[in-house]
Amino acid sequence: MQIKTLNVSYLTAIVAASLLVSNIVSADTLLEQKALKTELSATLSAAKDPSENFNLWSFMINIPEPDHKPERKGKVLEVNEKVLNAGYTHPTWFFTDPQTGAMVFRAPNKAITTPNSSNVRSELHTMLRRGDLRINEKQPKNNFVLTNHPDPNKYGAVGGQLSATLAVDWVSTSGDDKKFPAYSVVIGQIHGLGKTEPLKIFYRKLPNHDHGSLFWNYEIRPADQNQRYDIPNDVWGNHQLTKASKDPADGIELGEIISYVINVENTMMTLTFTKALGTAHEETKVFKHDLGKGLAGHPLDRGYWDDALHLKAGAYNQCNMSTENPIWGPGCSNDGIEAGDYAQVSFYRLDLQQ
Repeated sequence: MQIKTLNVSYLTAIVAASLLVSNIVSADTLLEQKALKTELSATLSAAKDPSENFNLWSFMINIPEPDHKPERKGKVLEVNEKVLNAGYTHPTWFFTDPQTGAMVFRAPNKAITTPNSSNVRSELHTMLRRGDLRINEKQPKNNFVLTNHPDPNKYGAVGGQLSATLAVDWVSTSGDDKKFPAYSVVIGQIHGLGKTEPLKIFYRKLPNHDHGSLFWNYEIRPADQNQRYDIPNDVWGNHQLTKASKDPADGIELGEIISYVINVENTMMTLTFTKALGTAHEETKVFKHDLGKGLAGHPLDRGYWDDALHLKAGAYNQCNMSTENPIWGPGCSNDGIEAGDYAQVSFYRLDLQQ
């Protein structure tokens, strides 16, 4: 899989709200956000399990451990909606923050992974069956489609929206800084039925920088999925930064509360990102992309008009130990959480409308 650069004329990036002050987030953003974090935490309980603080009936979760169920021997652990909403937690990978009540996802650099991925995840996966375990995850009733799908009535939904308010607490501090998966975590995505993903939202911070970059990738959907590649789109900062680059002063600090909204209506995907929430430097950017057709300038792309899709949120750690792939093999170490070889994301709000 490759990476190609997008001509910005094909996607519209609109700054929807920004105060006419410096684009640079002040050094005390985290201090300014204390009141917001207190406000968000007021509706959460540090004594409750995630499913008691959040409505998780439309999600199952992948946990980075081998599954104990006989039918899933050798596969990554899947926790279905019923078990998840019966108070499921994991002391290391999925739990309630004991101070804020946030829902915490943590993923190491190396553990068992899902098929077609070298990367470890602690991640929610939408399940529109909402507890009807007779419907498996690939069946139409468990997925959503676009309005120009040839048979939309078979599916669980047409379009949908996922909103999240969160902070990236940590990203791995090892790896090849010339490969963008190093030091990065995916915090939200749309996945197709096959290998392709029309959306992955990345946060990436170099260990010698104070701020990290936020960007999103669109993956083209060719007839031959081995020809697929990602197209990065920077929101704040730059996905190509290395340790030799200057700190992206317009970027996002670890622990800073940000939000995203993924909205798919008809065939249009609208992405809304907000940083420096609750401060004088709050800024929002909006991006639009039509998923119902191939991307102009990329003749292999068929678009996602006839695909079945699902939404995801959590911590999908992009730092793995492989070095073979020229892009996706960042060569990260795996010396444990104490050594910083993990990613962690805390969600304060998560809302699915579908």
